[in-house]
Amino acid sequence: MIRTEKLTKVYPGTDFRAVDGLDLRIRPGEIFGLLGPNGAGKTTTAGMLT
Repeated sequence: MIRTEKLTKVYPGTDFRAVDGLDLRIRPGEIFGLLGPNGAGKTTTAGMLT
């Protein structure tokens, strides 16, 4: 299982929150897609989960 509670990413030297308070639960066997517009934090989120 992958689970986050209030996951946040702030880049050093800035106040910019690329990810802000993400609660997520992915159970074994589930198929999950992360969708959103450019700059929404998809790649940042995926990087924090790997």
